[in-house]
Amino acid sequence: MAGVSIITPVEVLLSKRVQEMVLSGNGDPSGPYICKKNRNYGEEEEESTENNSPIPFIDIGKLCAKENDQELKKLKLALSTWGCFQAIDHGIPSCFLDKVRGVGREFFGQSMEEKNKCAKKVAEFQGYGADPVPEDGQSLDWSDRIFLALAPEDQRNYTFWPQNPISFKETLEEYTENMKRFTETVSKSMAKSVNLEESCFLKQFGERSQLHGRFNYYSPCKRPDLVLGMKAHSDGSGYTVLLQDETGLQIRYNGKWHTVPNDTNALLVIMGDQMEIMSNGIFTSPVHRVVSDSRRDRISVAVFYTPEVGKEIGPEEGLIDSEKPRLFKTVKDYADIHYGYYQRGMRSLHTVQV
Repeated sequence: MAGVSIITPVEVLLSKRVQEMVLSGNGDPSGPYICKKNRNYGEEEEESTENNSPIPFIDIGKLCAKENDQELKKLKLALSTWGCFQAIDHGIPSCFLDKVRGVGREFFGQSMEEKNKCAKKVAEFQGYGADPVPEDGQSLDWSDRIFLALAPEDQRNYTFWPQNPISFKETLEEYTENMKRFTETVSKSMAKSVNLEESCFLKQFGERSQLHGRFNYYSPCKRPDLVLGMKAHSDGSGYTVLLQDETGLQIRYNGKWHTVPNDTNALLVIMGDQMEIMSNGIFTSPVHRVVSDSRRDRISVAVFYTPEVGKEIGPEEGLIDSEKPRLFKTVKDYADIHYGYYQRGMRSLHTVQV
């Protein structure tokens, strides 16, 4: 009939919450939740996993010291191999990190009625719910999330910010200020690690660089072998800062999946595609995923640091020479390009290669 929209099964599932399905006893995965191996991200039918991951630790305090050559070398090696590192001595008290995780757990522990006060529509991105409908053939993630714009402040839409728990807003605003300072320090250190002027990457991110926050809730699953909390992908951000409370995140390195250890005092920094572009391929944007567990749930808080809207980025000229030619073109709003490919289960770096 004209004027009547037909809702697909995937859209029906996305209008429900995984957490509520599990709590109501309907937690057996089926249909679109069944995850297929994605060869676009190097996944094979038979894969090995390393549970004792040697992901490097970088001491932020040492990076800020006058004598920091050794730590800068460690940073460059970490980002050119793993594409990520565990940041320690970052200046954010462990009790406050616990508070950030805590308000996330409190939010997801509330009734559906309360959580739905900041719910998004299926096709929207900001707010509580699941990611928009992927293209046909792509699996759904076994997780729920709330996604919020954090900076610039005039981009915040407080309609989607939870009123409960009461401390959510204040805690997230304080965490955002911490992330502003942290990303400035990390960006300057990355530049110095490749012998560039310390502000060069910050200039590419722009005066109105963006921070987006994503609280993820991963419910247990009776058949964790059939689903993924989050399917394999690389990030379209400049880089991502992740806070977690349990293991589950895996980084793909040298053809194997490596489980990231749970260090509650560390912040995991993961390079996104845009840092691989800016560094002319010196830093690598790693593929990662989240596996499910049959008994325990998991919370993580991701902050995505991205160049300002409409800001052109490209490889730093100081990283281009006859031995290391330009690998990437300049590009604007790469995150939008990345998301279109992500919805199809594909990487997007090839679209900006020279």
